[in-house]
Amino acid sequence: MKEFSAEPTTVGTNGQDGTAAELLAAISAVRRTARRAVRQRWHAEPLPIAQGELLRLVAAQPGISVAEAAGELRLAPNTVSTLVSRLVTDGLLTRGRVVADGRAVRLSVTAKARQRLASYRDLRAEITQHAIDRLAPADIEALASAAPALLRLAEQLGRP
Repeated sequence: MKEFSAEPTTVGTNGQDGTAAELLAAISAVRRTARRAVRQRWHAEPLPIAQGELLRLVAAQPGISVAEAAGELRLAPNTVSTLVSRLVTDGLLTRGRVVADGRAVRLSVTAKARQRLASYRDLRAEITQHAIDRLAPADIEALASAAPALLRLAEQLGRP
């Protein structure tokens, strides 16, 4: 795996350095290897990425509709509906009808899903902390300092 360098190594055609590309490559590498490490120790069958994203979204926004979830995930409503059906079958989501409008459906996670999400989150944090503990103090400090900036970057990326 290519080691991430703090120094830009490429220059784009518009004069911009390769910071954005290198940063995205580093974030992707961390996510991919973290996911692989967790799956090696995970006790349950892993969910497909789209199902996991939907489950986390519903946990964060209980009562979200299929259409709202589709907008948040930038997926077609029929795709989200298919994901919902699978998660309902697996006992991880419930669909509830809105009393005022019997056609509207609101999504909620089940207790089983909350436990699964918590276990996965805890395992991921444990594995990541173990990896962080093996880093040099300067790297740990750099990561801690970068976290707020990365969250601000995510916010900016989400804006039109």
